[in-house]
Amino acid sequence: MGLLAAGSGAAGTAGRSHRLLFRMRRWLHLPSWLSAWLALGGAAMAIFFAVYLIDYYRAASRPLLSPLRLLFRFDIETAQNALGNLAQVVVAVLGIVITVVSIVVQLSATRYTPRIATLFFRDRKNLAMLGFFVVTCILSLWVSLSVSADLVPRLAIALTLGLVTLSLLLILPYFAYVFDFLDPEKIIHRIQEQTLILSVTNQGSTGSRQRAVLDGIEQISDIAVNAITSRDQLIAASAVDALKDLGVGYLPLKIAQEPPWFQLGRDVRTSPDFVSMAKESLAALNSDGTWVEWKILRQLLNVYSVAIAELPDIGHLIAIDARYLGEAALETNDRASLRVCIKFFNTFIRIALNTQKVRSAYNVLHQYRQLAEKLIAFEQPEILCEVAEHLRYYAQTALNLHLGFVTETLAYDLAALCEEAAKRHSPAHDAMLGCLLSIDQAAETEAQEVTLRGVRKAQIKLATAYIEMGNELAAHRIYLDMQHERPERLLSIRDELLAVHSKDFWEIVDRGTNFDYLEPPRKEKLKTFFGWFDNLDELPMSSEK
Repeated sequence: MGLLAAGSGAAGTAGRSHRLLFRMRRWLHLPSWLSAWLALGGAAMAIFFAVYLIDYYRAASRPLLSPLRLLFRFDIETAQNALGNLAQVVVAVLGIVITVVSIVVQLSATRYTPRIATLFFRDRKNLAMLGFFVVTCILSLWVSLSVSADLVPRLAIALTLGLVTLSLLLILPYFAYVFDFLDPEKIIHRIQEQTLILSVTNQGSTGSRQRAVLDGIEQISDIAVNAITSRDQLIAASAVDALKDLGVGYLPLKIAQEPPWFQLGRDVRTSPDFVSMAKESLAALNSDGTWVEWKILRQLLNVYSVAIAELPDIGHLIAIDARYLGEAALETNDRASLRVCIKFFNTFIRIALNTQKVRSAYNVLHQYRQLAEKLIAFEQPEILCEVAEHLRYYAQTALNLHLGFVTETLAYDLAALCEEAAKRHSPAHDAMLGCLLSIDQAAETEAQEVTLRGVRKAQIKLATAYIEMGNELAAHRIYLDMQHERPERLLSIRDELLAVHSKDFWEIVDRGTNFDYLEPPRKEKLKTFFGWFDNLDELPMSSEK
């Protein structure tokens, strides 16, 4: 029982000490590392003075001097030996610090990016800490040599003791700072911030700034690729988001740049992403002033090419970030940057189709459609028509590659865009509807027949939306496109649409909705639409069977 009571008392004392330290830290507004440092130093000094005073008062012959004056009374031999040992301690501490730091920095630079070493040695805190250790070491050596029979430099000795004590106390906080500094996410954030500052400031020569911006973008891309190959999804996602943040932050501020910044300098032209481009393409970038946006998206494309096989979720994130870049270009009315973003969206789809990655294509199309909806909201009919043509082209390409699900997805996305354009009375609506109606063609195989049924479903769903909003002219245009379809095919499509009663899809998907679902009022419009087919009048609707 006594042991239990003693244990409980010790635990209570420790708990009270912890609460007291927490209250002091909150009262003084100290960071956690500083409070821990003060606790370590205070504990060491408290233990020393407690033991020292016990020995002082228990001495057989009481010293004539007070404890403090006795502590700082240095004789020549003791001072020389002590200072020599202190110098050795500081040198050993400096060696440990340099060894640990060099190993950790080298490992991080090898795994993520060589720029980590440059960032580390440019950081003022790192330089200040290493300089402090070196100064303490040199001071200890010289003070040990300055002690002689003629002079005992008590002030210098006391200062040296304090600095050595401080250097020992700083080891753990400094190691904590180093590991925090080398955190990959913070390294990425530093590179992104420095690159953004260089891209929007007018200080320094244009050529050196262009080179630094290119290096920063490439370094972040390298971190993303290395993280993907190591299957480190968190770091890869942070690097991809950093590229997006760099582009989104650059777009509204680029207007303040001087004209030479937008010209392709020697460093830009010799960059791997530009050196292989045709002269016409380089001239277009030069006239549009979009080389930074191109570089960012080109690096995202490189990461996407790796991620689509290793970490498909990162590929999905890249599509999301590309949409953010397109929306930022829309908000800043930067049509040239917007067209660059659309080109890369098309390339993402092409890579997904060529590699037969249906899920990746599905995710990219979801983001592409959302960007197109922004085009409708920002009234960009010319670019919207181009996007609709691109979607039609990739729908037919996917059909030829036997990727029927992608074709169906494109048809439903185009239908959704047509519906939104009709609601907003967009001038691009008629052209978009024409792209949707031209997707389906004569099926050559049974698989294509099934796919084109999905395309017809998307068109019929759109027709019900037109009828519901009172735009029967557009709905009649869909009717004319399929009036020569076989009656049994139309009836089976109608029955399948009527049979779907759940709006939510039964799997976890970003879109969340079932492609074939029609709300009850829209199902009623099916009667109107199918009533236009003369050869179907005598056949009952499935809901009446």
